[in-house]
Amino acid sequence: MNKNTVLAWATFIMIVVGLGLIALGAFKYDDVAGWGFASVGLGFFAIAWVFNALKGRV
Repeated sequence: MNKNTVLAWATFIMIVVGLGLIALGAFKYDDVAGWGFASVGLGFFAIAWVFNALKGRV
């Protein structure tokens, strides 16, 4: 595996984890903790976006 493949897998895994955290915040925790889970999930999306932007440049 080269660097671009590793970044692609890291992006995919972070998107899946981000979706899972957002789903936990939306469906399992209806109180204030749900907002925390959802915001961390959005942070995972932001980091995955950076990983995706780095493909081909590293």
